[in-house]
Amino acid sequence: MRKVKVEAKAKVKTANDLPASASTFSSASTLTSTSASTSTSKVTYTIAHNGNFYVIEHVPARVCQETGEEFFAPETVEHIHALIEGKRKPDRTVQTPVYEYA
Repeated sequence: MRKVKVEAKAKVKTANDLPASASTFSSASTLTSTSASTSTSKVTYTIAHNGNFYVIEHVPARVCQETGEEFFAPETVEHIHALIEGKRKPDRTVQTPVYEYA
């Protein structure tokens, strides 16, 4: 699972700053800001929630040009959570193979 970084404009967000509903998502989150050179692009965001795996395409993110790490605005993360928790039908569904590492 990839690490997700959330950048804030005025201050660094911490786990205590997130809404209670955010703690129910199992994406690995590292909440920091960055001083490295970044560019704005659209990325594919993946997350596991309540035993389901979700893929959200064309998510706005700042991507570090040196490391490829993705940074998401708090509003973007909240919008993703609302999409997953909402009743909206997905645009499409894909079948994904799952392997046990053993």
